[in-house]
Amino acid sequence: RLASFFKAKDIEGKNVLIKADAQNDYDQKDEAKSVVESFVGAAFKIGDIVKKPGKRSPSAPFTTSSLQQEASKKLYFPVAKTMRVAQKLYEEGHITYMRTDSVSLSETALNDSKKAIESMYGPQYHKKRTYTSKIANAQEAHEAIRPTNMSIAHIKSESDEMRLYELIWKRTIASQMSDAEIENTIVTIKNDKNEIPLIAKQEIIVFDGFLKAYVIEKDEEDDEDASEALLPPMNVGDMLALNNLTATERFTKNPPRYNEASLVKKLEELGIGRPSTYAPTISTIQTRDYVQRDTREGKEVAYQVFDLADDKITELKKTMIVGAEKNKLFPTDIGMLVTDFLTQYFTNIIDYKFTAKIEEEFDKISHGKVDWTEVLSNFYVPFHQTVDETIENAERISGERILGNHPTTGEVILVRMGRFGPMAQIGVTSEDKPDFKPQYAKLRKGQNIETITFEEALELFKMPRTIGEFEDKSVKVNIGRFGPYIQLGTDFISIPKEDDPFTIEMERAIEVIKAKRQADADRIIKSFEENGMQILNGRWGPFIKHDGENYKIPKTVEAKELTFAECMELVEKQSGSAKPKRSFGGKKTAKITKKK
Repeated sequence: RLASFFKAKDIEGKNVLIKADAQNDYDQKDEAKSVVESFVGAAFKIGDIVKKPGKRSPSAPFTTSSLQQEASKKLYFPVAKTMRVAQKLYEEGHITYMRTDSVSLSETALNDSKKAIESMYGPQYHKKRTYTSKIANAQEAHEAIRPTNMSIAHIKSESDEMRLYELIWKRTIASQMSDAEIENTIVTIKNDKNEIPLIAKQEIIVFDGFLKAYVIEKDEEDDEDASEALLPPMNVGDMLALNNLTATERFTKNPPRYNEASLVKKLEELGIGRPSTYAPTISTIQTRDYVQRDTREGKEVAYQVFDLADDKITELKKTMIVGAEKNKLFPTDIGMLVTDFLTQYFTNIIDYKFTAKIEEEFDKISHGKVDWTEVLSNFYVPFHQTVDETIENAERISGERILGNHPTTGEVILVRMGRFGPMAQIGVTSEDKPDFKPQYAKLRKGQNIETITFEEALELFKMPRTIGEFEDKSVKVNIGRFGPYIQLGTDFISIPKEDDPFTIEMERAIEVIKAKRQADADRIIKSFEENGMQILNGRWGPFIKHDGENYKIPKTVEAKELTFAECMELVEKQSGSAKPKRSFGGKKTAKITKKK
């Protein structure tokens, strides 16, 4: 990409830089360098100045989906939180019903909006508008989401409720305001060495209109090329002094991953679900671990810059981070396996158009054009048959992927979905090797079956790591069913989440061991060593531990003052109770027997 900066004076006489871009990109480095060389010694002047009036119009009032999207962008609310807060606002009478496809406002709302706008901003800011939904199969039994009283711009409530209410009020008010008047200025800069024009752009707001109340947030993929800096006074024919001109190597970006807001937008576009189901759908796929919201750091890549300044070209090597993702939704291994399974056996059900087709059928039922039993029969009979066939014939999908062979033993190395999640495996049992025991290792956070490399999988089998000795005992690091841990003799200590078991060193391991010992010591309030009874601090307060069972201590009793006899009295009283005892960090005391 070719960009240039020119020296100029603004209206106050201060030095400013004018940014102007070439309109073409170049595929090859040699071509880009040649283009930069063609500007050496060039004289630049203003070739043309074009000013075009334009306008921006406000968006429609909120529907459920647009509220979820905008609250995510402006307030950083997950969609489930948006609906939870909106529900409270509705229950308290501050807003209209918050599950709706409609963008229309009642005459009462329109009249109240006019009064509020003219009172707060002036009559020139008001423009009555009516909106119609562009969503197929939209159900418009309710109004758009709006304040119940348009004259109330702020409410006194909890912070989240106040912020969401203000967002709804501003959007509703803005929908009934005048257009913002814009002046677009396009300046073409020519030179005497080549025919490549450089274009500087600027957008000036002549009349703010609805922008006085509400600014629409840009989507991540929106074009942001327009310069926000004001252009200085210029005339056609004016000469410009070049500060520098650069050709910068850029890389094609992958389409951005969905966040919760953009996923709601896509669900709405595809006609999947209804306003009441967007938030539960997105919450469910995360709760079931089909999708996880995560931040990925990306990777550092090198790129080249050709910089022209003072008629000299300098070649620069720089680095940038590409592929970084913040708070995006990533499919998990189990999510991908489930999707593959459903795609293979339930193609019609997971078709993007399935929900839209069902909605059309519901509309026909409501208008009396088709009998509801016919619709259900047409769906259920083939669906039931598919379920039976799948149960009988479907193979278990593990997502198994062979990566190669072990460099020493020659055993196959593969990754697959196991009982406790994605894992790597060395070797498989067979008739030829009935006594062979494969080795297993869990995949690390951020790794998945589809993308893990042979080298990364091999690295997983370095566990357990022996990292040193402490108190004449070997210190090992390993990963178990419940996560990474440090082993010191017969003691097992969980490794904190912020530490990496593959890189943790001896000094840090000793800190973790000592911290665990201190936590255990702080847990003991009193101990009666002669009979093994202890008074311990638990999650729900102090309790008595005796013979492997836990017993409550009343809140009115000072735990550390209890004698052995008083403890036994509490134990005997609770042991004689028919009510099952509550567990306080130990094993469960209530037993469940199944009736035959």
